[in-house]
Amino acid sequence: MQRFQYKVIPAPRRGEKAKGAKTTEDRFAVALTQIMNEMGAEGWEYLRADTLPCDERVGLTGSKTTYQNMLVFRRPLSLEEIAPQAEGAGATPPVVQPTGSALRVVSTAEAPPPRALGAATPTEGAAPKLGAPWQERAAE
Repeated sequence: MQRFQYKVIPAPRRGEKAKGAKTTEDRFAVALTQIMNEMGAEGWEYLRADTLPCDERVGLTGSKTTYQNMLVFRRPLSLEEIAPQAEGAGATPPVVQPTGSALRVVSTAEAPPPRALGAATPTEGAAPKLGAPWQERAAE
């Protein structure tokens, strides 16, 4: 199973001046090409562009929704990032958790234990306690 790390950056809003780029479309293509080449040099593969809603505050109590254009990149995690840090042959693989716009690999000791689908959380299957909390303390 291949594991990936993802990075999301805002799409350019303006074109870049370049020799031979005279129209708005040409300049915008230059700006996008520069971003793609920079990310590719760092090992990131372009995956897709998304337009996502973003709620912004307006005044003291108001808000409005704007839409942000984002570029999504990914790259395979290296073996060092995937390999468990724990010693022993029976070590479980690490868990990948989101952090900001990227993912980080954590050891299974840091990760919360997995929960089976449909399994009750600790409070779901427990019988309700009757009485007020101060009564329980007084009875102990």
